[in-house]
Amino acid sequence: MRIALNARILQAPRTGIGQYVAALAMALGETPGLQLELFLGWTWSARLPEAALPGYSRWADAAKRVPGAYRIRRWLEQSAFDKGLTPRGVELYHEPTLWPLEFEGPMVMTLHDLTHVHYPQTQPRDRLAEIERRVGKGVERSRCVLTDSQHVAEEIRRHFALPADRVTVAPLGCAPRFHPRSAEAIAAPLQPLELVPGQYLICVGTLEPRKNLTLALKAYALLPERVRAHLPLVIVGMPGWRDETLNETLRKAVASGQVRLLGYQSDESLARLLAGARALLFPSLYEGFGLPVLEAMASGVPVVLTRTSSLPEVAGEAGVYVNAEDPQEMSIAIQRLVDDESFWQRCRALGLERAGAFSWQRCARITSDVYRKVLEG
Repeated sequence: MRIALNARILQAPRTGIGQYVAALAMALGETPGLQLELFLGWTWSARLPEAALPGYSRWADAAKRVPGAYRIRRWLEQSAFDKGLTPRGVELYHEPTLWPLEFEGPMVMTLHDLTHVHYPQTQPRDRLAEIERRVGKGVERSRCVLTDSQHVAEEIRRHFALPADRVTVAPLGCAPRFHPRSAEAIAAPLQPLELVPGQYLICVGTLEPRKNLTLALKAYALLPERVRAHLPLVIVGMPGWRDETLNETLRKAVASGQVRLLGYQSDESLARLLAGARALLFPSLYEGFGLPVLEAMASGVPVVLTRTSSLPEVAGEAGVYVNAEDPQEMSIAIQRLVDDESFWQRCRALGLERAGAFSWQRCARITSDVYRKVLEG
């Protein structure tokens, strides 16, 4: 099988979908009888790029202000894509984002979530219209739609009126870098950030409304001063869609000196930060999967999270669940993980066991089975 995987997203710093593309490509590379051809936007490659393009974020921000820049880039990408198909003998095209390219042969699409349906207000109007048009067209063309969770699979079937056999769930995996680490192993790397292993809380995710970060900030503020004085809250993630309520709450929290914004972190830095945390706070309102939850559990770190969308599929009985609108309940859950060592150890053990059920090899196996089914059918 010769499969074209659109990996253009790897030009940008890797967040959720970028991590998915990179990890899936690596796992698919170990599949017998499968030749993966990666389309990187302008060029083709059989190997993953080691890092994002230098200065990509600045270039992308500048391009948004140029009239017609999107259409020009799209035309250039489609041209480069078309030129590379024939010499590579591509049999099937896999699109892992919301922006499928044109392809005359069989196509598979991964639809990670329906955020644009549930939270349309987080997108500029013209971008939302383009997303709706391209996603709908991509789903219609796809022989099979892959997704990360049963929750989203059911949403996709209802929203697009698809039969059950057109949607396949391929749960995500966890990179080997996410594993328990001793305090001695991470003390030195954390020192420049003025963090001590086991003595901070962490939130991970793009700063946007659906991540519900305000809940975590309010819950943290309700903790006793003695706790906050020795247990800072660090927030890791790139800026997302504008939300004035979050911005104001975040500004006040950071001004207190007890909440720290670390911004985007490299893969290894994030793995160390997660492994050193007392707990991950994940108050999201909607997730297609919730990869940081899995990564925290694999690192031996308990997770306080909401029982929304796909999250219970990931955390199972290992999660400490709270109401998505109740800061007091989240604060009490955090306090228990801080004060009750036996409860913390129990959550840690359950999380490690739960994380063992997920792997990128399993995700790749399900994905490659879909490829075969599509090509044979």
